[in-house]
Amino acid sequence: MALRYQFLELKYSSNPKLQHFALLAGLEAAVRGTLISTIPIAVYDAFGSAQNLSTVYLTAGIITLFWGLLVPRLTQIWPRRWVYSAGCVFYLIAMVLFVAGTQWSVQLGILIMSMATVTCFVCFNAYVLDYVPRADLGRTQSLQMVYAAAPWAIGPMTGVYMRALWAPLPFIVAGVFAVILFGVFWYLRLGSGKQITRAKGPAVNPLAYLGRFFRQPRLIAGWLFAVIRSCGWWVYVVYVPVFCIESGLGDKLGGFMLSVSNATLLLSPFMAAWVRRISVRVALRRALAYCAILFCAATVLAFAPTVTIACLFLASFGLVMLDVAGGLPFMMSVKPSERAEMAAVYSSFRDVSGIATPGMAWLVLWVAPLNFIFAASGLAFAAAFVIAGSLHPRLGSLRPSRGRP
Repeated sequence: MALRYQFLELKYSSNPKLQHFALLAGLEAAVRGTLISTIPIAVYDAFGSAQNLSTVYLTAGIITLFWGLLVPRLTQIWPRRWVYSAGCVFYLIAMVLFVAGTQWSVQLGILIMSMATVTCFVCFNAYVLDYVPRADLGRTQSLQMVYAAAPWAIGPMTGVYMRALWAPLPFIVAGVFAVILFGVFWYLRLGSGKQITRAKGPAVNPLAYLGRFFRQPRLIAGWLFAVIRSCGWWVYVVYVPVFCIESGLGDKLGGFMLSVSNATLLLSPFMAAWVRRISVRVALRRALAYCAILFCAATVLAFAPTVTIACLFLASFGLVMLDVAGGLPFMMSVKPSERAEMAAVYSSFRDVSGIATPGMAWLVLWVAPLNFIFAASGLAFAAAFVIAGSLHPRLGSLRPSRGRP
């Protein structure tokens, strides 16, 4: 009997490896990567215009922002493993709604999909901050990107072609990956992190840890980099395919571009090594300046759609560099006592960008053509370039004085 209960009791892994986190990141990338180019086209087809598409995404973003801030509270009520599992189930529910294909089900599917992403993201980052030493955060982030490279590279193009064969097919495939993600998570037995039991006391008020966040300028700057980087990806993922369709370049070019761009993730270990050598500040500012120039150029050269697409395609490599370095200023500044709470605050960059990007696009489209959305993104990158000048010059670089090579 004792052996039976020992078998049924799922214990957490006392020493998970970096590869475990990378595997989970790769599987979630398979879920999202399969749909990342398919969903904007499905929404555009269902609602008929770029402005209506922006309204749909804006509504989902506002609701998801508040949901993301509630996730840490949910992990206090229920074990983190159950909250992460709920995120996997949300993915499956979203797939069913997308397969239904009606306007209301597509809009609800985007909302549930966003809730799934933020739920898994908050829990995943809390696990990383629990188990990964601060000095290894850069390495684990680059390893996660390597594992996610193939899904992000293959998924967008494959999803678009699967949709051409049979509209529900990419959503069914993504649902299968969500089931695999759920199974692998439970097989790895991460439990609820290091702090399995918390000291009894009053529940943490979300407004309280938001106050602590706003009192730390380094966290604010790191979060802003994540928001602006995510806005850049939003524009590339959602509005570039729409620009291709409206310019007569077809509905498959956007997915192909995203697949090729995401293949650059395979170079992330080399990028991470370069960041460590020259410092986070220098790498970040160079990537931000690069993106700012190319996004603005895409607007100026919009009279030649192929040239605009070429500028945006080249800018995507800067976005990948921002994926490597952009999250480090925040992650390296978090206090150990605030891991779960600040992981939730950090994850809000997705939801804030999910509000800011379609909101900005909705306003731009009232007064200007679609290509001016690219200029707005370029100006945001330029602002981030200025903010990045306040980072410590040696943030994230190797320091011989601390016994490192």
